[in-house]
Amino acid sequence: MLAAIGVAGLVACSKSNSDAAASDSAAGKTFTIAMIAKSSTNPVFLSGRKGAEDAAAELSRVHNMTVRIDWLTPPSEDGAVQSQRIAEAVNSGANAILLSASDAGKVRGAVNEAVDRGVPVMTFDSDVPDSKRFAFYGGNDAMIGGQVMDELAKLMNGRGKIAIIAGNQNAPNLQNRVQGVREAAKKYPGVTIVNAFYHAETPQDAAAEVLRVKNAYPEVNGFAMIGGWALFTRALLTDLDPAKIQIVSVDALPAELAYVEAGLAPVLLAQPTYSWGHVSVNTIFDHVFLKKSVPEKVQMELVHVSKGNLGDWARQLQKWGFTDVDPKYLALPR
Repeated sequence: MLAAIGVAGLVACSKSNSDAAASDSAAGKTFTIAMIAKSSTNPVFLSGRKGAEDAAAELSRVHNMTVRIDWLTPPSEDGAVQSQRIAEAVNSGANAILLSASDAGKVRGAVNEAVDRGVPVMTFDSDVPDSKRFAFYGGNDAMIGGQVMDELAKLMNGRGKIAIIAGNQNAPNLQNRVQGVREAAKKYPGVTIVNAFYHAETPQDAAAEVLRVKNAYPEVNGFAMIGGWALFTRALLTDLDPAKIQIVSVDALPAELAYVEAGLAPVLLAQPTYSWGHVSVNTIFDHVFLKKSVPEKVQMELVHVSKGNLGDWARQLQKWGFTDVDPKYLALPR
């Protein structure tokens, strides 16, 4: 055991010395990461940007250099535009690219070309399978879909008709979540899925789709939301009755907390969206600049948010830089 401790000490010392040497050689340098998320109007990606910029600032201080985030996210989802932004990042001299793919098929070629030209690519949230990207940070999307279904089935006592609100039909992560919902539903013979419904990933489009589905299928009494787009607006608080409708959704950002309080969405499965940027930037820096080995899949875990931990989650959001958290949730007991 003493020998093992001695080896561990030598490894730690070696790692510390190598990091110090890297910091010395980094003095005065600039390391630029181009961040290309799906949409600059989606709050989840804005929190990811905050995490990326915080990580860049921390790395800049530690390594006595400038780590910079070049935000190249298009205003709305468009795989073709993302491909153009990837090429723009390469041509402008970015040292690495961090990408959440709107359409894997449309960006795969651009990702591979970037890597071939010497610019490493990491993905987060929505992967580009079978590309030359070196790592992906995110959850297991099939499992996420399954978690949504399991929580909704509990709320509905295992009986009822549900609709899946599914976002962009071309996003591979969302396709996998839909499949996860469908697979998990097989465990509940009293639950029927009427269909999965796709829409543009904006609050207005998502909320409108929910109401359209409810009008077309009045028998639906549960919504499995594999993304929280519809809950970024308060419209559904007045248009849906929590005594008749239950919602379980991925994401738990400030605007969505009112749905937990109202009982319309008793369970939110929160993605640590700040970590999309923070963890990914640290992973890129470790791999690309410090030449360290990193896992190909960096696992993300969801946070279960309900009335029981609403205050704690609200305070976490505030720490992550969200300025629109309702003070009444911040004041809730721990």
